[in-house]
Amino acid sequence: MRSPLIAGNWKMNGSTELVEAFGRAFAEARLPSGVEVVIHPPFPYLEAARRAFSETPLGLGAQTLNPFHSGARTGEVSGTMLKEFGVGYALVGHSERRQLYRESDEDVYDRLIAALSADIRPILCVGETLEERDAGRTEDVVLRQVGHAMARLEPAQRARVVIAYEPVWAIGTGRTATPQQAQEVMAAIREYQAGYDRDLAAALPLLYGGSMNASNAAELLAQPDIDGGLVGGASLKVDDFLAICQSAG
Repeated sequence: MRSPLIAGNWKMNGSTELVEAFGRAFAEARLPSGVEVVIHPPFPYLEAARRAFSETPLGLGAQTLNPFHSGARTGEVSGTMLKEFGVGYALVGHSERRQLYRESDEDVYDRLIAALSADIRPILCVGETLEERDAGRTEDVVLRQVGHAMARLEPAQRARVVIAYEPVWAIGTGRTATPQQAQEVMAAIREYQAGYDRDLAAALPLLYGGSMNASNAAELLAQPDIDGGLVGGASLKVDDFLAICQSAG
Protein backbone atom coordinates (compact mmCIF):
# COMPACT_ATOMS: atom_id res chain seq x y z
CA MET A 1 0.00 0.00 0.00
CA ARG A 2 1.50 3.31 -1.11
CA SER A 3 1.13 6.24 1.27
CA PRO A 4 0.08 9.59 -0.23
CA LEU A 5 2.76 12.28 -0.45
CA ILE A 6 2.01 15.95 -1.05
CA ALA A 7 5.07 18.12 -1.73
CA GLY A 8 4.88 21.90 -1.93
CA ASN A 9 7.51 23.58 -4.13
CA TRP A 10 7.71 27.28 -3.27
CA LYS A 11 10.30 27.95 -5.99
CA MET A 12 11.83 31.46 -5.56
CA ASN A 13 8.92 32.67 -3.45
CA GLY A 14 8.04 32.95 0.20
CA SER A 15 8.99 34.87 3.30
CA THR A 16 9.59 34.30 6.98
CA GLU A 17 6.01 35.42 7.54
CA LEU A 18 4.71 32.75 5.16
CA VAL A 19 6.82 30.07 6.82
CA GLU A 20 5.36 31.00 10.19
CA ALA A 21 1.81 31.08 8.79
CA PHE A 22 2.20 27.51 7.53
CA GLY A 23 3.60 26.45 10.89
CA ARG A 24 0.59 27.90 12.74
CA ALA A 25 -1.97 26.46 10.33
CA PHE A 26 -0.57 22.94 10.20
CA ALA A 27 -0.01 22.79 13.95
CA GLU A 28 -3.81 22.83 14.26
CA ALA A 29 -4.69 20.96 11.07
CA ARG A 30 -6.09 17.47 10.96
CA LEU A 31 -4.68 15.53 8.03
CA PRO A 32 -5.94 12.20 6.75
CA SER A 33 -4.16 9.21 8.26
CA GLY A 34 -1.00 8.20 6.41
CA VAL A 35 -0.65 11.37 4.33
CA GLU A 36 2.91 12.74 4.28
CA VAL A 37 3.40 16.46 3.57
CA VAL A 38 6.69 18.14 2.66
CA ILE A 39 7.43 21.82 1.99
CA HIS A 40 10.37 22.81 -0.24
CA PRO A 41 11.13 26.47 0.62
CA PRO A 42 14.05 28.49 -0.77
CA PHE A 43 17.35 27.74 0.98
CA PRO A 44 17.40 30.91 3.17
CA TYR A 45 14.19 29.81 4.92
CA LEU A 46 15.25 26.27 5.84
CA GLU A 47 16.17 27.08 9.43
CA ALA A 48 13.05 29.19 9.96
CA ALA A 49 10.96 26.39 8.50
CA ARG A 50 12.63 23.77 10.68
CA ARG A 51 11.67 25.78 13.75
CA ALA A 52 8.16 26.68 12.57
CA PHE A 53 7.33 23.14 11.46
CA SER A 54 8.72 21.37 14.54
CA GLU A 55 5.27 20.87 16.11
CA THR A 56 3.48 20.11 12.85
CA PRO A 57 3.23 17.15 10.45
CA LEU A 58 5.16 19.13 7.83
CA GLY A 59 8.46 17.70 6.60
CA LEU A 60 11.23 19.71 5.00
CA GLY A 61 12.55 19.43 1.46
CA ALA A 62 15.10 21.18 -0.77
CA GLN A 63 14.55 22.43 -4.30
CA THR A 64 17.89 21.18 -5.62
CA LEU A 65 21.39 20.29 -4.45
CA ASN A 66 24.91 20.21 -5.82
CA PRO A 67 26.43 16.83 -6.76
CA PHE A 68 29.57 17.57 -4.69
CA HIS A 69 29.75 17.30 -0.91
CA SER A 70 31.99 20.38 -0.57
CA GLY A 71 34.55 22.46 -2.42
CA ALA A 72 35.00 25.53 -4.61
CA ARG A 73 31.39 25.77 -5.81
CA THR A 74 30.37 29.35 -5.01
CA GLY A 75 26.65 29.76 -4.43
CA GLU A 76 25.95 26.04 -4.22
CA VAL A 77 24.55 23.84 -1.44
CA SER A 78 25.41 20.20 -0.80
CA GLY A 79 23.34 17.32 0.45
CA THR A 80 25.39 17.04 3.62
CA MET A 81 24.61 20.69 4.41
CA LEU A 82 20.91 20.15 3.76
CA LYS A 83 20.85 17.13 6.02
CA GLU A 84 22.02 19.31 8.92
CA PHE A 85 18.79 21.30 8.56
CA GLY A 86 16.59 18.22 8.75
CA VAL A 87 15.90 18.04 5.02
CA GLY A 88 14.38 14.68 4.14
CA TYR A 89 13.58 15.19 0.44
CA ALA A 90 15.18 16.99 -2.51
CA LEU A 91 13.80 17.77 -5.94
CA VAL A 92 16.07 16.70 -8.79
CA GLY A 93 15.48 17.43 -12.46
CA HIS A 94 12.66 19.94 -12.07
CA SER A 95 11.75 21.27 -15.51
CA GLU A 96 12.85 24.78 -14.56
CA ARG A 97 16.29 23.45 -13.60
CA ARG A 98 16.48 21.53 -16.87
CA GLN A 99 15.40 24.49 -18.98
CA LEU A 100 16.69 27.61 -17.21
CA TYR A 101 19.96 26.13 -15.94
CA ARG A 102 20.56 23.61 -18.71
CA GLU A 103 20.66 20.58 -16.43
CA SER A 104 21.06 17.50 -18.59
CA ASP A 105 19.85 13.98 -17.82
CA GLU A 106 23.37 13.25 -16.60
CA ASP A 107 23.35 16.31 -14.31
CA VAL A 108 20.05 15.10 -12.89
CA TYR A 109 21.49 11.64 -12.28
CA ASP A 110 24.47 13.13 -10.44
CA ARG A 111 22.16 15.12 -8.17
CA LEU A 112 20.02 12.06 -7.53
CA ILE A 113 23.11 10.11 -6.44
CA ALA A 114 24.19 13.03 -4.24
CA ALA A 115 20.82 13.04 -2.50
CA LEU A 116 20.89 9.29 -1.91
CA SER A 117 24.47 9.53 -0.61
CA ALA A 118 23.33 12.14 1.95
CA ASP A 119 20.37 9.96 3.01
CA ILE A 120 17.94 12.41 1.42
CA ARG A 121 15.09 10.98 -0.60
CA PRO A 122 15.13 12.34 -4.17
CA ILE A 123 11.96 13.36 -6.00
CA LEU A 124 12.90 12.80 -9.64
CA CYS A 125 10.96 15.21 -11.88
CA VAL A 126 10.22 14.18 -15.46
CA GLY A 127 7.96 15.57 -18.16
CA GLU A 128 7.47 16.62 -21.74
CA THR A 129 7.04 19.98 -23.48
CA LEU A 130 3.94 20.91 -25.45
CA GLU A 131 5.83 20.35 -28.70
CA GLU A 132 6.85 16.87 -27.59
CA ARG A 133 3.28 16.01 -26.56
CA ASP A 134 1.84 17.30 -29.84
CA ALA A 135 4.39 15.18 -31.70
CA GLY A 136 3.21 12.07 -29.86
CA ARG A 137 6.51 11.69 -28.02
CA THR A 138 5.29 11.95 -24.42
CA GLU A 139 6.13 8.40 -23.33
CA ASP A 140 9.44 8.36 -25.23
CA VAL A 141 10.59 11.56 -23.51
CA VAL A 142 9.35 10.70 -20.05
CA LEU A 143 10.64 7.12 -20.03
CA ARG A 144 14.01 8.28 -21.36
CA GLN A 145 14.31 10.69 -18.44
CA VAL A 146 13.21 8.02 -15.96
CA GLY A 147 15.51 5.39 -17.43
CA HIS A 148 18.59 7.58 -17.50
CA ALA A 149 18.27 8.15 -13.78
CA MET A 150 16.99 4.77 -12.63
CA ALA A 151 18.73 2.20 -14.84
CA ARG A 152 22.11 2.51 -13.11
CA LEU A 153 20.82 2.40 -9.56
CA GLU A 154 21.01 -0.57 -7.25
CA PRO A 155 17.63 -2.05 -6.21
CA ALA A 156 17.91 -0.54 -2.72
CA GLN A 157 18.55 2.90 -4.24
CA ARG A 158 15.59 2.64 -6.63
CA ALA A 159 13.35 1.91 -3.66
CA ARG A 160 14.23 5.33 -2.21
CA VAL A 161 13.27 7.34 -5.29
CA VAL A 162 9.97 9.18 -5.73
CA ILE A 163 9.02 10.15 -9.29
CA ALA A 164 7.01 13.29 -10.11
CA TYR A 165 5.47 13.59 -13.56
CA GLU A 166 5.23 17.27 -14.44
CA PRO A 167 4.07 18.01 -18.00
CA VAL A 168 6.07 21.14 -18.76
CA TRP A 169 3.17 22.67 -20.67
CA ALA A 170 1.02 22.54 -17.51
CA ILE A 171 3.41 24.22 -15.07
CA GLY A 172 2.49 27.76 -14.11
CA THR A 173 0.20 28.09 -17.12
CA GLY A 174 -3.09 27.27 -15.45
CA ARG A 175 -3.44 24.34 -17.86
CA THR A 176 -3.61 20.89 -16.34
CA ALA A 177 -3.40 17.46 -17.88
CA THR A 178 -6.73 15.72 -17.59
CA PRO A 179 -6.82 13.00 -14.95
CA GLN A 180 -6.90 10.47 -17.78
CA GLN A 181 -3.84 11.98 -19.50
CA ALA A 182 -1.92 12.05 -16.23
CA GLN A 183 -2.96 8.48 -15.39
CA GLU A 184 -1.78 7.18 -18.77
CA VAL A 185 1.72 8.55 -18.22
CA MET A 186 1.84 7.40 -14.59
CA ALA A 187 0.82 3.90 -15.60
CA ALA A 188 3.56 3.85 -18.27
CA ILE A 189 6.16 4.89 -15.68
CA ARG A 190 5.04 2.17 -13.28
CA GLU A 191 5.06 -0.46 -16.02
CA TYR A 192 8.56 0.64 -17.04
CA GLN A 193 9.76 0.15 -13.47
CA ALA A 194 8.16 -3.28 -13.45
CA GLY A 195 10.80 -4.25 -15.98
CA TYR A 196 13.30 -4.07 -13.11
CA ASP A 197 11.16 -5.38 -10.30
CA ARG A 198 7.37 -5.72 -10.12
CA ASP A 199 7.34 -5.39 -6.33
CA LEU A 200 9.38 -2.20 -6.62
CA ALA A 201 7.01 -0.85 -9.28
CA ALA A 202 3.99 -1.59 -7.12
CA ALA A 203 5.53 0.35 -4.21
CA LEU A 204 6.89 3.28 -6.27
CA PRO A 205 5.36 6.63 -5.21
CA LEU A 206 4.26 8.64 -8.26
CA LEU A 207 3.31 12.31 -7.92
CA TYR A 208 1.53 14.54 -10.39
CA GLY A 209 3.17 17.93 -10.77
CA GLY A 210 1.31 20.04 -13.31
CA SER A 211 -0.76 22.85 -11.75
CA MET A 212 -2.49 20.72 -9.10
CA ASN A 213 -4.79 22.93 -7.07
CA ALA A 214 -7.58 22.75 -4.52
CA SER A 215 -10.28 22.31 -7.18
CA ASN A 216 -8.70 19.50 -9.22
CA ALA A 217 -6.67 17.63 -6.59
CA ALA A 218 -9.32 15.14 -5.54
CA GLU A 219 -10.01 13.98 -9.10
CA LEU A 220 -6.32 13.66 -9.91
CA LEU A 221 -5.53 11.84 -6.67
CA ALA A 222 -8.37 9.38 -7.31
CA GLN A 223 -6.46 7.91 -10.26
CA PRO A 224 -4.98 4.47 -9.49
CA ASP A 225 -1.37 5.38 -10.28
CA ILE A 226 -1.29 8.92 -8.83
CA ASP A 227 -0.07 8.74 -5.25
CA GLY A 228 0.29 12.43 -4.49
CA GLY A 229 1.21 15.80 -5.89
CA LEU A 230 4.13 18.13 -6.46
CA VAL A 231 2.31 21.42 -5.96
CA GLY A 232 3.63 24.78 -7.17
CA GLY A 233 1.58 27.97 -6.96
CA ALA A 234 -1.12 26.51 -4.72
CA SER A 235 1.51 25.56 -2.14
CA LEU A 236 2.00 29.26 -1.37
CA LYS A 237 -1.59 29.60 -0.14
CA VAL A 238 -2.15 28.02 3.25
CA ASP A 239 -5.85 27.25 2.79
CA ASP A 240 -5.46 25.89 -0.74
CA PHE A 241 -2.52 23.71 0.16
CA LEU A 242 -4.27 22.36 3.23
CA ALA A 243 -7.31 21.51 1.08
CA ILE A 244 -5.06 19.57 -1.31
CA CYS A 245 -3.51 17.66 1.58
CA GLN A 246 -6.95 16.79 2.91
CA SER A 247 -7.96 15.54 -0.56
CA ALA A 248 -5.23 12.91 -0.35
CA GLY A 249 -6.91 10.83 2.34
